[in-house]
This record gives sequence, C-alpha cells and structure tokens, in this order.
Amino acid sequence: MADGTESESRKLLRRLREEMASEAAGQERLDRITHLIADSMASEVCSIYLFRDSETLELCATEGLAPESVHKTRMRMGEGLVGRVAMYSKVINTPDAPSAKGFRYMPETGEERYSSFLGIPIQRLGEKLGVLVVQSREAREFSADEVYALEVVAMVLAEMAELGAFVGEGAALSPLHQQSVVLTGGPAQEGSAEGHVWLHEPRVVVTNPIAEDPHTELERLSEAVEELRVGVDKMLEMSQDGDKEQLQVLEAYRMFANSRGWMRRMEEDISRGLSAEAAVEKEQSQARARMSQVSDPYLRERLADLDDLSNRLLRILTGQGNNIGAELPPDPILVARNIGPGDLLEYGRALKGIVLEEGSVGSHATIVARALAIPLVVHTGRITTEALNGDHILVDGDQGVVHLRPEDTVVGAFRDKMAMQAKAQERYASIRETLTETRDGHRINLVMNAGLMADLPSLESSGAEGVGLFRTELQFLIRNQMPKRQELVAQYARVLDAAKGKRVVFRTLDIGSDKVLPYMKHVAEPNPALGWRAIRVGLDKRGVMRMQLQALIRAANGRPLTIMFPFVAQAEEFHAARFEVDKTIAREKRLGHALPETLDVGAMLETPSLAFAPQKFFDEVGFISVGGNDLKQFFFAADRENELVRRRYDTLNVSFLTFIERIVERCGISGTPLSFCGEDAGRPVEALCLAAMGMRTLSMRPASVGPVKSLLLRSDLGEIRKIISDARHRGEQSVRPAVMEWLRNQT
Repeated sequence: MADGTESESRKLLRRLREEMASEAAGQERLDRITHLIADSMASEVCSIYLFRDSETLELCATEGLAPESVHKTRMRMGEGLVGRVAMYSKVINTPDAPSAKGFRYMPETGEERYSSFLGIPIQRLGEKLGVLVVQSREAREFSADEVYALEVVAMVLAEMAELGAFVGEGAALSPLHQQSVVLTGGPAQEGSAEGHVWLHEPRVVVTNPIAEDPHTELERLSEAVEELRVGVDKMLEMSQDGDKEQLQVLEAYRMFANSRGWMRRMEEDISRGLSAEAAVEKEQSQARARMSQVSDPYLRERLADLDDLSNRLLRILTGQGNNIGAELPPDPILVARNIGPGDLLEYGRALKGIVLEEGSVGSHATIVARALAIPLVVHTGRITTEALNGDHILVDGDQGVVHLRPEDTVVGAFRDKMAMQAKAQERYASIRETLTETRDGHRINLVMNAGLMADLPSLESSGAEGVGLFRTELQFLIRNQMPKRQELVAQYARVLDAAKGKRVVFRTLDIGSDKVLPYMKHVAEPNPALGWRAIRVGLDKRGVMRMQLQALIRAANGRPLTIMFPFVAQAEEFHAARFEVDKTIAREKRLGHALPETLDVGAMLETPSLAFAPQKFFDEVGFISVGGNDLKQFFFAADRENELVRRRYDTLNVSFLTFIERIVERCGISGTPLSFCGEDAGRPVEALCLAAMGMRTLSMRPASVGPVKSLLLRSDLGEIRKIISDARHRGEQSVRPAVMEWLRNQT
C-alpha cells in the first residue's frame, strides 16, 4: 500500500461502508473486514481484538493467524504488544516484534512466522474498544502513510462498533449500551435512588462515518467551522465586560477555531474518505487521548477547550443540539461529565440522583446536591460513554456504586435496601421532638447545615435545633455577576424568617480552592486548598466582606445575628475580620439602621495551627466551630479529593481524637462554645465518639439528624470514653474496632 495511499484508503473505506450496509452477522462482518484490510495493506495478517470486559482483550477475528484461536486467545490490559497498545492508547510499529518491549508469544495463534507488527488502538472519544493489528513476514516498519490510513480505519471500526455492527455471540461481541454495567466512584452525597438516565449533554451520534464525496464533505466542514467562528466571536463580544479568565477561555476557543493545523488535519481525514463528522470526532478522540497523558494543568485545560469546541462543531454538523426532543423522565438520574451549580439548581428537586464522571466531594455541584438531599456519586469513569438516555439506573450514594441497566436480582436487592432506609426514616420521625440526651445525662445539640432556601423546611422536618452552618457562597457561585447588596439582604432575611427564631450561623463568603466565582479574577495556584481562599480572600477584598456584613446586619433587622469566619489559621486574621464587623456596626448605627439584638462572632477551626493559638484568642472569640472536612485533610496531610489517600485516614484514629480532645479542653478553659461541623458529624458512630470527646454541638446534613439522635439516645458517653481511653493505652491506631464491638454487644 506504499503507492497511491490516498486512493487505497478511500477504496478501503468504501469497502467498509459496503460492509456496514450488508446484512451479514457480526462475526461474518468482522471476518470480511480483516480480509479486506489485509488485502488492502498487502499484509499476511490482520486481526481485530475487542474488549470482553474492562481489563480483558479477546481475539475476535483474524486473517492469517490460526482460525481456531479466535475467541480463545485473550490477554489482559498491558499484556503483550496488543495489551500495551490498548493500555497506553498509542501506536506500536516495529519491524521486529519478538524483540520489542512487552512482546508475548501466543503459541495457539501461529504468529511466530511474522516479524513486522503494527498495532492501532480502536477507541471513540476516550473510550477504549479494542486494537487493530496488521503483521507481515517481511521485517519492515510500516510507513507513516500506512499508519495514518490504518488509524482512519480504526476510527471507522470504533464508529461501527458503536452502531452495533459487530454484535454476535460472546462477551466481546455483545451489543454496546445493552449489557449490565457496575461502575464504582466516590460517594459525595449519601442516599439511594432508582430511576432512568437523563444525559446533561446528550451524545452526538455519528451515523455516517464514511463519505462518498470528499468535496461535499469539505464544503460542509468549511461552512460549519465558519458558523462556529461567528458564534465564538459573538460570545467574545458579549463577554467583553466579563472577568479576564472567562475572556482567556473564549480567546482560546477563537484560537482553536481559527487554527490552520486543526482544519488541515480534518481536511486530510476527509480526503482519506471520512465524513466531516467523523473527521471532527477523530481529532477529538486524539485530543482526549493526549489529555489523559498530560499532567500539566494548563495544557489539560487547553485540550479540554479543544474537546468542548469539537462538541460544538459536531452539533452544528449533525444538527443534534442539546435539545434532542427527548422528554425528562418522571424519575431522572442526571448523568454528566461535570456540571455547575447554576445548571444543577435549574433541575432542582426533580432529580432523583446525580452521577458525574468527574466532580469532587467538595465541588459546587456537591454542595448543591447535599442542599437538595440528592444522592450523588462522583469520579464515575466511563458513565457518559456507557449510559444512554432512558437507561434504567440505580445509584448508591452511600457506597459510591452505580448499577447501569441492572439485572432483576440486583434491582430486587436494591429496592429492599431502599425500603429498609424508608422504614428507618419512619422510626426517626417518632423521635423528632425528643431532646438529644444520652443515657448518662449528657445533652447534645444537633443542628443542620444549609446553603439554600430549599434547605430550610428540613429544619422542622428533621428535628434539628438550629442551623449550625449556612453557606453564603452559593448565592455568589450561581450568578454570572456579583449579587447586589439588597438582593443579599432579602435572601438572608428570608433565611431568618424561615428559621422562626432558631439560631442560624451565617458563614461568610468561603471561596477559593475549588469554589471559584465566575466574575472574579481567578489566581492560578499550585495547591489551591492551601492558597488564597475563604477569610484570606475576604481580608484582601474588604469591599466584598463589608458588603456582605452590611447585608447580614440589615437582614437581621433587630433580631439576633450569628456570623462565622471560615478558614481562620491564626488569631490575627480573626481580629482583623472582627474589626471589620465593629466598623460596619458603627457605620450602620450612624445611618440609623436597626442593629442586631445580639451579635455573636465566631471562627471556624479548619487548620491545626488555630488549635495552638494563644489562650487570649479563645477568651475573645464568640464561639469555635471545628470544620472537620478540612481539618482532617490537613491533620493527616491527605487531600480529601484524592481517592488514593483520603480513605486511608480514619476520623476515629486515636491521634485525631486526641487532637479533638485538646481543642475541647482549650475551649473549656475559656468557656468558649464549641461545635463540630462536617460529614463526620452526620455519621452516627463518628458522632458518638466526637460527643464522647466532649463535643456538645454537632452540625450535619438534615437527613443525618435522625440516625445520629437515635444512637446517642441509646448510648452512654462514659462507656465510650473508657473504650477510647483503653484503646489509646493499648497503642491502637484506631478505636473503630473496639467501638463497633461495643455497639454490637448493645443490640
């Protein structure tokens, strides 16, 4: 195929198109394809390996190798040259296969006669489907033109697999998007949900990967790219008053949209026989493959820009916009790569569950999902490529497991679990009005976390005694511009009205790290969690802080007001923030506005450093709230967004509980009110141990109040404290086994 590569490529694709139109069964079609590829490439061998599961490749068709090895030869990801092509999504082209790194001889195939090896990954938009291989006796390296032609063919094979062209007997030839799939991610919001998939960004389906007339396709591509460029220019015009980062993203869009290299590669793909849509998707697949190999955050963002731009171009070419005519099912489970808080709030409580391919346990979407009490699983790889609109899906937010198109036995067990959870909630409802007092007479105050008006009805239904944390940043995050002071006054007043006299702790703006305002200049930082965030931003942007403080004071309108500053790492930061409160109070008094009946100003202890502040700080601060999520990750030096390490560190670790005990002692000396806020406060066993350490106020999501109260009412904190003390003296790392054993003996 060294001569006339282009015409041979188009000829091969034309023959592939004929195969797509034929009535042949999956196996017969694969056999024909391997024959015609080997013939076109003038190679003795052509083989197609497809994944039978996420880790195992199976030889599904071959021309030249032993026929009896088909569906019998299998290899793991990374095993042999074929497995290495699949694992790294990279071409392997070698004239001496037996000497190549990773070579593994498969005696049943008879491949020892062939020296040359060319392996091409079969993949679609980052989804690995298999490997296409050609081999020859002659020891030669395949030319760049031959490699390119086979890449085009592999791309068409991926489209054919997506369209169900290779369906047959056996796992490797089972139809895509029909078999049951179990995906594991990270639990971000507890709860269980059953429903049907609703794709936030529906997949663009390319039904015509091979084109008859390259000139027509080139014209279609040119027109679509021009429409794309005009659209990007309009977005830039409309965003001239926006922040710099947003403009930079749009400028990157314009750069890619006008890139001659990008256009030239797609035009070359079309000249080889691909349709305009397939050419765009081929470039997009390669961008995604590069994205998975790049560690530099800036380059990854630029590749993500190109990926998004390709999606826009595909929607123009196919006419498949986000509105595909499908109707939101009555029990929608939202599936997306990622989603912003504004989009999620638009769906609101209509959603039964959320599954994100990316996301994080501290993201905006997670905050909103928790506020709406919608089960959420993040880091769920492959979900957007596996799921189709309308698929039956089960979401286990407790374990971080998703069952897509589940079998009947799984559905039955899942429904039993949901029924048990519903019965438990009924039991918790019976103790809603009961004050939380342990068997040995300790009174524990259970309050709830909130961030939206939608949370406030839970104050009554959950039995919480107040709001221990109201996240004020959500009103800033869901907008494209800074909210006006009067809008915040109205919002905060509604929160206080809905609380009906119960205490509400307003946490001032907690932005930075993973919470970036779209209209505020974003500072690129190597480690945002340890960078410019929360009170550090507030003290540097005092105008924003004063505006929020004014809004809170005016919203109180003579009622009690409680304000808390986040991420205070040293006493001076609290003193500076408290000074701004006093200045604002004095100004409001001069203006004749009603002042709060009482004003309580506290700090969140989220860094170990604040626990060692001078005692004078504990004497002066109104109250302390331990922010358990951040404190734990800094205490253990384990990023809570990093799945490799975050589960290795236990809240019931003796060292961490001892540290909590130290904080309790320091607050006790000054008589400073203390609470614990975070995910662990809402986990019954963790809450029990925190209470045993001296925590008398626990702030959690509303759904956790019932389970935590139920366990505390049945427990003796003195006994738990002794168990913790004994474990500490025995030198045990965690008190969890001993506490769990005690709990088992109580039932």
